[in-house]
Amino acid sequence: MNFIQVVTTTPLREEAERIARELVEARLAACAQVVGPIASTYRWQGKIETAEEWQCWVKTRGELFARIEEAIRRTHPYEVPEILAVPVVAGSAAYLGWLEAETAGS
Repeated sequence: MNFIQVVTTTPLREEAERIARELVEARLAACAQVVGPIASTYRWQGKIETAEEWQCWVKTRGELFARIEEAIRRTHPYEVPEILAVPVVAGSAAYLGWLEAETAGS
């Protein structure tokens, strides 16, 4: 089984929490964690910007990435949201079994 963590950032905690809840309710994610605030520095439209953001980390199966990306894009406030998938290279058998079971039928 191929497991990933997907991360996105939002300007408001409530937006990250909404994304987390929607993905778990749809069984696209077994767990989603909201972390922040974080300070982000980035280049946007030719200028260096700094912003306070909230991260949403989603634990899921690799084959669900396209559906997760679509769900995040549907409601995300950014024109170009961060949506990155990071492979899970190892994990406890019990946790990975739970992750698989909670996203089954998606």
